Amino acid sequence: MLERASKLENLVDKARDLAPVRVAVADGAQTVVLETLRDAAAAGFVEPRLIGDPDETLKLCRALNWTPQPNWIVKAGSDAEAATIAVRMVRQGEADMVMKGNIHTDVLMRAALNSETGLRVPGRRCSHAFVVDVPGHDRLIGITDAAINITPDLAAKAEICQNAVDLFHRLDVPEPRVAVLSAVETVTDAVASTLDAACLTLMARRGQITGARVDGPLAFDNAISARAAHEKGILSDVAGAADILLVPDLVSGNILAKALEYLGKATAAGIALGLSAPVVLTSRADPASARMASLALAALMLDRSNMGATAPDEAETSLAATPQPEHACCAPPATAAIAEAAA
Repeated sequence: MLERASKLENLVDKARDLAPVRVAVADGAQTVVLETLRDAAAAGFVEPRLIGDPDETLKLCRALNWTPQPNWIVKAGSDAEAATIAVRMVRQGEADMVMKGNIHTDVLMRAALNSETGLRVPGRRCSHAFVVDVPGHDRLIGITDAAINITPDLAAKAEICQNAVDLFHRLDVPEPRVAVLSAVETVTDAVASTLDAACLTLMARRGQITGARVDGPLAFDNAISARAAHEKGILSDVAGAADILLVPDLVSGNILAKALEYLGKATAAGIALGLSAPVVLTSRADPASARMASLALAALMLDRSNMGATAPDEAETSLAATPQPEHACCAPPATAAIAEAAA
């Protein structure tokens, strides 16, 4: 029998105490999605807006013995239209967050990242974080970015780090420990990720990354195992006690997250950060606990921010991924935008 994802369940328990949040679900006509939304609505912290084919949605709801409110059904003729409507509802204050339903992740994120009609925030990078419950480990582990930014440079990593730190603040971790991962613990120009890790550590000490203790480079074992760190003589207040693992790139992060899930029996909740509203990314292979925890994460984020605020003027597994080119994740600098407008 598998160990329950008790630490993620604690997040769901916290979300139950919140006022309901309105979730715009891009193509809600999928049984596993509707089951989660039914249970979340029954728990009192979610009011879904099911965007897609009304007849198919209601048919599936009836099979689940669930009767959603009439205003919870929103018609859309295609996946792209459903994604566009979900994003628009948030922008117009008709919903508080977006959730992926029976739709490809890249279709949903294309709408969310649209520079004119999406949920982009000037000066902020969109990134993704998995919050992972590993059986036998004493805390939740954040892994970032394993789903959106493909090969982030130093500046991008700093923004990705800050997004994850801000998320953990909302999970009541006041000063999360961030381990900047590489293959070794020493800085060497032969391994570029160690140079980035050293720079990020210094940036945190000088206030360029705030609200966290950041240290690196650290190998994975030294980041999570105090015994391994001690045996290697690593003196660090992050080593062996990391809350967040900042990975070198999407490939390594995605492999790490999936290895924990499939070999370590972990459960992972996933959410897109840095937008004007949370975007919950789920997959048909997600267990119910991961889907419910992803909704709870989003609800907890909203509880600590301005609910109802409008936005300023992409192979699926249970760990849904949507790699994006660099320009899609972060708006161009203001100087570039001015030059473009003047051209």
